[in-house]
Amino acid sequence: MTIDEIRENFELLEEWDDRYRYVIELGRTLEPMPEGEHSAENKVNGCVSQVWLSKQIDRSGNGEPHLKYLGDSDAHIVRGLVAILLTLYSGRTPQQILSTDALAVFDEFGFREHLTPQRSNGLRSMVERIRNDAREALAAAS
Repeated sequence: MTIDEIRENFELLEEWDDRYRYVIELGRTLEPMPEGEHSAENKVNGCVSQVWLSKQIDRSGNGEPHLKYLGDSDAHIVRGLVAILLTLYSGRTPQQILSTDALAVFDEFGFREHLTPQRSNGLRSMVERIRNDAREALAAAS
């Protein structure tokens, strides 16, 4: 699924109850994260729910690194937010990640008005974690 497909589906759903159900469904599409990846190293700090992001750097192809992620959460809505975030970022180069404003996309979907402050903080923590990974990958490549 692409971010444009998610965007189109969101536009079809007028009620927030339906949008929340869709976000939960997106969370169910996440690739399962092996239990060993539910580690302290992969845990995202700043989230009220338990959230894990596991990163792999893929240098196949032209040698430019691509960051690939698995993600998981113990909260259904948050799993859906992780799924949207990974649709935006997983498999992308560090430059692509740093040039993509995930929070603007979530704002476009209307999440700013419909997430609790704690969930909004957690979302920012997830985005910042991935952006830091991208900055580290860029630094290691130079």
